[in-house]
Amino acid sequence: MKILVVEDDLELLEPLNTVLSRAGHIVDGVASCELATDLISQQDYDLLILDWMLPTGSGIYLCQQYRYIGKTSPVLMLTAKDSIADKVKGLDAGADDYLVKPVDMLELLARVRALARRSPVWQDQILKFADLQLNLDTHTAQRQQQQVQLSVRECQLLEYFLRHPQQILSRDQLEQALWTWDTDLGTNAITVQIRRLRQRLQPLEADHWIETVYGLGYRLIKLDVN
Repeated sequence: MKILVVEDDLELLEPLNTVLSRAGHIVDGVASCELATDLISQQDYDLLILDWMLPTGSGIYLCQQYRYIGKTSPVLMLTAKDSIADKVKGLDAGADDYLVKPVDMLELLARVRALARRSPVWQDQILKFADLQLNLDTHTAQRQQQQVQLSVRECQLLEYFLRHPQQILSRDQLEQALWTWDTDLGTNAITVQIRRLRQRLQPLEADHWIETVYGLGYRLIKLDVN
């Protein structure tokens, strides 16, 4: 998943980024309420993790703004405020879950998985398109009793295609989905990743399923070569 973490305590933000990234997620971790506001309006996230108390704003405000502009991805409120009244306020502001600091990382990951399961898009760790399968736990792709091991980035790219099958995905969409907002990408970053994924899928005879739609982007579509 692409996750936005807004936390002004850098001693907590860094381990949050590390733990979530190691779990296979792409994480935009920021400490500024203003930057978070910009990212929320410009980027598509699958999950937001928001600290309540920020130096120049609040997670409550960010959550309300996020809902106000019509975005529906889950929001996890992360805060030291632990009263019943605080929890009610956070949930009524539009949060889907509420976790009190100090944070246990195992519990945080479990909460993230639980929130992901609420969406039909994120319910399964094995994604399928026709007879092509991707196991998100093992980073392996499988088809017709053949199996290949993918790198983290290859797995993330194939995962995004499998979650948007037969849709034309622009380079901007793919860049936003695969890298954090502050990554300095080369002009051919997507081209390189697409080529590597196609090479990896060759043993499965599914490399040609990543179709180039000239001038628009790429899409995953089952193509018969015979």
